[in-house]
Amino acid sequence: MKKLLYFLFAMLLLLGFAACGEVVSIDVDETLLYGRWQEGSVFERYDDTGWGATWDVGDDVSEEEAQLFQWRVEGSKLIQEHIGTFVTVPKVYTINTLTASQLTYSDEYGGTHYFNKVE
Repeated sequence: MKKLLYFLFAMLLLLGFAACGEVVSIDVDETLLYGRWQEGSVFERYDDTGWGATWDVGDDVSEEEAQLFQWRVEGSKLIQEHIGTFVTVPKVYTINTLTASQLTYSDEYGGTHYFNKVE
């Protein structure tokens, strides 16, 4: 009987941990992304054409020299495909917050980025 109770307790514990890791996907209004966003010295621009750019004025990079990317939103995922000379680099983020003035997203490595809209 004790073994059965231990087994049931272990199963409940495992189910509890599995439920904690569950990710809930939300739909976001991608039109709220349109415009320029800033986090410290880093800027991102999202155009309504599905193109965007990122640059870091802290590294003395201007918007004219920005790294171009194509972007799209799928549920709560923000996908950027950065266009390089010989390769395209995909980056996938999870949108945590998107309002008319704030954008927060997380990367797959546990980093979170906090942007404010600037015009």
